[in-house]
Amino acid sequence: MKSLSLAIFDFLNQLKENNQRDWFEEHKNEYVQHQNTMKSFGNEIQIALNAKDEVDEIKVFRIYRDVRFSKDKTPYKTHLSIAFHRKKPLLRGGYYIHISPGDSFIACGFWDPSNEDLLRIRKEIEQDGKEMQSVLQQKTITSFWGEIKGDEVKTAPKGFSKEHPYISLIKKKQFIFTKSFTNKEVVESSFQQTIVEHFWAVRPFFDYMSELLTTDLNGESII
Repeated sequence: MKSLSLAIFDFLNQLKENNQRDWFEEHKNEYVQHQNTMKSFGNEIQIALNAKDEVDEIKVFRIYRDVRFSKDKTPYKTHLSIAFHRKKPLLRGGYYIHISPGDSFIACGFWDPSNEDLLRIRKEIEQDGKEMQSVLQQKTITSFWGEIKGDEVKTAPKGFSKEHPYISLIKKKQFIFTKSFTNKEVVESSFQQTIVEHFWAVRPFFDYMSELLTTDLNGESII
C-alpha cells in the first residue's frame, strides 16, 4: 500500500503563501510529482474498492482554479483531491478524498443529485422514511461515519409537509458522509487502508440508494 508524505503538505503550504503563476512555474515539477503520487495512491484505492464494488472512473482534480466568476482571483487550489465514480446506471454514489494542510477529509454519498433524483429520494422518504432511517442507523455506517450531513432547505421543499415525521431527511439537498483527518494521520502507512475500510462501510446506504434511484415508487425498474 502506498503512503503519502509530509512533503505534500510542505508544498501546499508554500503554494498558499505564494499563490501566483511565477512561483508555481518555478515549482511545477514538484507539483507534478505530488500529482503523480496522488494518482498512484488513488489507483490502488480503486483496485481495493473493486474487490467489493464497481468503480469505473477515477478523477484526480487539476490544481488550476476557474476564476472567471470568482472574486478570489488566486490561480491555484491549495489542496489535492480525487473522486471515484461507481458504475452507472445501476450503481449510484461517489467517493472523494481531499488532502490539505490541517483540513484533510474523505467523503462519500450524493453531493449534487439532479432535480429528478432529489425528488425521487424525497418522495421515497415521504412514503417510507423509516427504511432510510434504519439504513442510516446501521452500526456499520455510524461507527465509521457518524450521522449523514448535507445542505438543506430551511423549512420544507415545495409540495412536502413540514410536519412530516422524517422532514429532517426530506429537507436535505445533499446526502453525504464526511470524516476529517490530521496531517499526522494522513501520512501514516495505514491511511490508505483506513480510507478503503470507510468506503466499504457505506455500502448498505449506497445499495439502498442505488435500488431507489433505479426504480419508481412502485418498485418497477426505470432503466
